[in-house]
Formats: sequence, C-alpha cells, structure tokens
Amino acid sequence: MKKRLQDALKLEFPPVATLWMDEAPDEALAFADGKRGCLMSLFAAAAKGKIAALGKKNVGCPGGGVGMCYGNYYAENFPGGVDCFSRFLSNGNQGYPKGEAIAEQMQGHAPDTFIEEFLHGERYMKSPEIVVDFIDKVGIMDLGEKQTVFMPLPMAEERKLKPATVTIICNASQLSALIILCNYFRRGIENVAAPYVAGCQSIGAVTYSEMESLSPRGIIGLFDITARKTIKNSLGADKLTFSVPYPLFREMEENIAGSFLEKSPWLEIIPSSAF
Repeated sequence: MKKRLQDALKLEFPPVATLWMDEAPDEALAFADGKRGCLMSLFAAAAKGKIAALGKKNVGCPGGGVGMCYGNYYAENFPGGVDCFSRFLSNGNQGYPKGEAIAEQMQGHAPDTFIEEFLHGERYMKSPEIVVDFIDKVGIMDLGEKQTVFMPLPMAEERKLKPATVTIICNASQLSALIILCNYFRRGIENVAAPYVAGCQSIGAVTYSEMESLSPRGIIGLFDITARKTIKNSLGADKLTFSVPYPLFREMEENIAGSFLEKSPWLEIIPSSAF
C-alpha cells in the first residue's frame, strides 16, 4: 500500500484511521467498562502501531463520550449533570450548593485531583454560560452500540476496511503543508478550521460533522492542554492533529503530484521536519 502523504510529509507516525464497527477486533486495547481515562492515550497507541477501541460503556470520560458521539455524556454521566460540568470546565462548583453537596458525596470515592478540579474548575472557559454555549456548538450525536476503532491507516487499508475519518499527527511545518494541500485543489480560503474543542472532539464529533458537508474541511486539533499532557510522552510535546473525512484524505493524496510538495521550498524544509 502506497503511503504517499506520509512519505511526502516525512511523518513520524502513520495517519490514524477512525472506524465505526459492530464489534471491536479481539486484539484491540480498551479501557475497562466504567474506568476513567483520556481516550487520547488509545489514539496514541494506534499511532504507534496498535489497534484500540472504545464504545458507549468504556469511552473514558464525559468529554470523550460527547467527543466520540455516544450521546449527551455531560447530562447523563457527569456528576451533577450539565450545570455542574459547566462549572467544572470554568470557575468551579465551590459556592454552588448542589456542586458542593456532590463534591462531599464523592469524598473517598473519586480521586482527590478530580474533586479539587470539580470544586475549583479547570478554568478553560471563563463562565458556566460560555460552557453551555460550547456544548451547544459541539453538538450531540449518538453512535449507539457501534464501536469506535483506532488503527494505523495502512493496517486498515490492508484489511480492506473503509475508515470514517483519518487523523494526521504533525509538527508545525507539516501542519503548514497540510493546510496548503487541503486548499490547493479547491476554491476558497477557509477549507481548514481550528475550532476550540477538546482533543478527542476535534478528531471525533467535529470531523464527523464534516462528513455531511458538500465541501468538508480539514480540522486542526489537540489544543486541549489536558489531552496534550496525556500524549506528550508518547507522541511528543510539539504535535497537533489534522483530521479529515476519509474521501478528502484520498483527494489530498491524489493531488500531491505536481504540487508544492515536489518543489524546492518544501524539500528544503523537510530535513528539519523529518525524524
């Protein structure tokens, strides 16, 4: 299987395919049902050659449940529902009677670090009202009982599987090339977007929504500091993600020949981008 874009960009990791399957492969890494974790660690494992999977019962955290489209996890699975989550992501539940009562109930049952952030907030947004607007903008989708499976794209193609989306892990120079290539063969100057969402939401829900568009965009992601902390040792502290629906990925590959990727300015940059 040709790896045209991977080779042209000198990517450190293969593109990661995201697939929706009725059953996860037997060899897939996964969280235990109900276990808390950041699913970006599963994504990172796929970038390093493994198969990983998740579903409605083992998505890792409420943000991941929304990000990978398993319903309104904020309302159904976060302690205290949306109103407590909106304070958790902003300025905290301290001073909010319902939130303080829930924090007290969690003592001895949840990690101290989570309770501290629940009370004092992650401070990624200034107010609960902004968080509520954020949830509305991300949107809620539900894949039901489908399994989300991450695997290296070459592996998926060798197995003749068709991904829903493809995510590329890139540094600054490689991201520049991806933005140019995504615009190279299409009209307009906004064929790439950088929405403010969680790391999993950028590779999941936001990119999934582009599958329905007649002119799908590339989605830049991994701005999420918590997700970056999760993957910094496995993928590197200098990486971002670039996600597209699978058909757009194929179009990008088909347009490498004759493009700037064969010209000297890019070829002179490659040594500093290569690994």
